[in-house]
Amino acid sequence: MNNTKKLYKSNDKVLSGVLAGVAEYFDVDPTIVRLGYIVLAVVTGIFPAIIGYVIAAVIIPQKPHVHHMDYTEVKHEPKAEEKKEEAKPESTQN
Repeated sequence: MNNTKKLYKSNDKVLSGVLAGVAEYFDVDPTIVRLGYIVLAVVTGIFPAIIGYVIAAVIIPQKPHVHHMDYTEVKHEPKAEEKKEEAKPESTQN
């Protein structure tokens, strides 16, 4: 099984999901990453942070959609033979 982690843009997004994707990759709260980004942007000057974000938004792929099925919600549909047996009246009882 392939256990390598990959960086994706998150579906939990404010703008494009870059910072939430970084937070998911490092398994931290997205709010912490967003606040850290704001501090970094203010310290370095806003323009380099914006350019870096735009480049990351273009390069980092969107997270693939995985559909999970909850097997507890799946109803058992009776087979055709079972339906026929249920429909037959029991004539053997007296």
